[in-house]
Amino acid sequence: MRRIIVAAAATTLIGSVVAACGSTSSSSTASGGSSSSAASAANTCTKSGIQNELYTKGVLTVATDNPVFTPWFVKNKPSNGQGYESAVAYAIARQLGFSNSQVVWVTEPFSSSYAPGPKKFDFDINEISYTPQRAQAVTFSNSYYDVQQAIVALKGTPIVTQHTAADLKKYAYGDQVGTTGLTYITNNIQPTQQPKVFDTLSEVSAALEAHRIDALITDTPTAQYMASAQLKHAVLVAQFPSVGEHYGLLFHLGNPLVNCVNKAIATLRANGTLQQLQQKYLQIYLTFPTIQP
Repeated sequence: MRRIIVAAAATTLIGSVVAACGSTSSSSTASGGSSSSAASAANTCTKSGIQNELYTKGVLTVATDNPVFTPWFVKNKPSNGQGYESAVAYAIARQLGFSNSQVVWVTEPFSSSYAPGPKKFDFDINEISYTPQRAQAVTFSNSYYDVQQAIVALKGTPIVTQHTAADLKKYAYGDQVGTTGLTYITNNIQPTQQPKVFDTLSEVSAALEAHRIDALITDTPTAQYMASAQLKHAVLVAQFPSVGEHYGLLFHLGNPLVNCVNKAIATLRANGTLQQLQQKYLQIYLTFPTIQP
């Protein structure tokens, strides 16, 4: 699963939907050239209108990691349209006028996706959290999935049943350096013990299994994966209310294509497509109880 680094800003909009396809000005609307201006604006976010912004003309090049995991993708095959992120990518492509056969998938390791510099894709979809730090090197779309943090602990330990806001402060936590989970522990839970900081999530997991810490905090999708498939005797205890963290599509810095993609995301949110896809593929994450820190 994907590591999420540094706390996300509560204000998450990267590109304005209002500016997505370029609105006509009041002066052009009042002039004799209003029809051509309106037509030009309407065509901006069509397949023909974005050709000069594409990595390869005629196709939409979408990146993700290898391997990829359920429920974000299915059978490690991004091109089959199954899994939440695969389905979202194809839904966005259709909004931009591309058929499924005009979507090309390429591999981009998660750890290098948000590095500065040119990209060999139009956008990357890979459970990448928006952070202000990352946004200095790359451009993010608006949210296609809002993320919550969750508690992972060992079955039978006190935190599993005793997790009121007051209870949460008394436990020993551990997390990977630089993660949103560690930030959440410090800023929101504010435990009486200083959380232990590790270089990797594997080290955090080992500390949990060795009872050196009582719990770790990570995003709900990662927490569910750890509890169900990665750690023996672990359980996802509960999740916390969202603090604005979200996954965004990643583009090279300043890529104007983000404006049209933001318009597509807004349409998919407004017409219920994103919610339907979340119900279909991410239902498991919607079933865990939400508690207050």
